[in-house]
Amino acid sequence: MLYLIGLGLDVHGISKQGLDVVKKCKQIYLENYTVDFPYELNLLEEFLGKKIVQANREFVESLQIVDEASKKDVALLIYGSPLFATTHIALIQEAKACGVKYDVIYNASVFDAISETGLQLYKFGKISSMPAWQKEKNFTPDSFIEIVKQNLSIDAHSLILVDIGLDFEKALEQFEISAEKQKLKLGKFLVCSRLGAENSKIVYANIEIMKRVRIKKPFCLIVPGKLHFVEKEMLENF
Repeated sequence: MLYLIGLGLDVHGISKQGLDVVKKCKQIYLENYTVDFPYELNLLEEFLGKKIVQANREFVESLQIVDEASKKDVALLIYGSPLFATTHIALIQEAKACGVKYDVIYNASVFDAISETGLQLYKFGKISSMPAWQKEKNFTPDSFIEIVKQNLSIDAHSLILVDIGLDFEKALEQFEISAEKQKLKLGKFLVCSRLGAENSKIVYANIEIMKRVRIKKPFCLIVPGKLHFVEKEMLENF
């Protein structure tokens, strides 16, 4: 059987249901290519009391895990909630096609945690992702700003997920350049760092102040849309 298990946002965030399943599985994989973990992975092994094998994108997308799950209980641990990243849907599709039983054990994701900002979740629009630019290969996509503009046109908030490995200074640079190119005037926006984990931080400021702030991975950006007065009062506290 194949288990997709959400780890939540902290090293101790896995649910009791998820922990019970991990203890009975013969093989434990950890998906390591969609997020910068806010804790050392050896601490997760110590907490679970099980040996963990790290699984990169190539391995997971090869669907070898599904073949293994046809013979024994296999768990794939995923930071946050297991289906927040659409890449994992393919595992369910393959399991169904191969007649392999599966179970999804959900948990908190960054989309739950950003409610700490005071912004109302039902007022968020489409989620976008900021990829790491590779200027030497002329790869500098800025379509995430187009999604922000679409959201702003309907007064919606925008969550921007930041590519794994992209540090805060570089992300801010890409954000500022992309906004200027797409003619988006940047006002105050939010940076949320390590939400749900130790040393979390929420900052609400303009781009110039943000350049002086120290932010640890993982982090995301939020561009607010039209603010309710309660939302505005909450944001000013950050």
